[in-house]
Amino acid sequence: MARARDPIADLRRIAFLLERANEATYRVRAFRSAAKALAGMSAAELTERAGNGTLTELPGVGDVTARCVAESLAGEEPVYLRRLVATEGSDLDAEATALRAALRGDCHTHSDWSDGGSPIEEMALAAVELGHEYLVLTDHSPRLTVARGLTAERLRRQLDHVAQVNAALPEGFRILTGIEVDILADGSLDQDDDLLARLDVVVGSVHSGLKDERSKMTRRMLKAVANPHLDILGHVTGRMVSSRPAGVTGPGDRGHRARTRAESDFDADAVFAACAEHDTAVEINSRPERQDPPKRLIRRALEAGCRFAINTDAHAPGQLDWQRFGCERAALCGVPADRVVNTWSAEQLVAWTHNRP
Repeated sequence: MARARDPIADLRRIAFLLERANEATYRVRAFRSAAKALAGMSAAELTERAGNGTLTELPGVGDVTARCVAESLAGEEPVYLRRLVATEGSDLDAEATALRAALRGDCHTHSDWSDGGSPIEEMALAAVELGHEYLVLTDHSPRLTVARGLTAERLRRQLDHVAQVNAALPEGFRILTGIEVDILADGSLDQDDDLLARLDVVVGSVHSGLKDERSKMTRRMLKAVANPHLDILGHVTGRMVSSRPAGVTGPGDRGHRARTRAESDFDADAVFAACAEHDTAVEINSRPERQDPPKRLIRRALEAGCRFAINTDAHAPGQLDWQRFGCERAALCGVPADRVVNTWSAEQLVAWTHNRP
């Protein structure tokens, strides 16, 4: 058996790293409070409680901190601590490479039917060359007029066109139908329910009112996540961390002009808990200027039990190769491949979207 670690030292180390990462005070306090609650306990009592599952009966000890203690006592570095250390910048190229190799498709892409720069056929062939098995086409919905969002009628025509394109594509590859639907101010989705039900994958994102106050934004997102048609919550915070990536110019970058933007303010724990409850995946957006969600929120979504989708949000064929950026960030945060929906086959993915709670 592995020699036990010091669980109290591990809890304190986690609290320190959370604090250094500027995490919320209450998260730091949770680990410090647990360490304090266990400090006066004998090693024998601590081991006994970990074994019989009664650690959480102690004031200040929750499920997450109890799991960390059990892992320490088993001689393992707690997973939570390992993720925090990894996020501090250790080189995880091997893990990111393995995660990228596990991906079988991309669930968020755009064509020239909305604000992308290339035809559907060109996007599909680029995905084939990258080794994808599928590409989900998610052009914008009608209210996003700046991005030439698709009306219900245009979306119906696109569905017919995708069927024709699929018939001509190489065997073993398919375009899955989808949409990036706007999450409106009241939390409803910007497209007809009957059409949303027809689509293979629905990504929902907030594109307006990004500076809404915290409670309003939280209510908006919670209502959207509870909608049975919403499969993936897109670029969760809406932030822009940098100007347009180097080398990205032209029509394929419409809607992504050089700018920065702060994160929207919402109750992330409530939203991620809802995503876990409704089995809605959280997008890890691979666009270099988005890097959304930030790593601290990826960790929180992982802790909440969420699934993920590592997507490019590509608006041009070359951008389909940006998944590696999302994989790097996911690997740094310890996201396992079995929690990423686009490691599944197209059949598994569509079965999930059509059978979620």
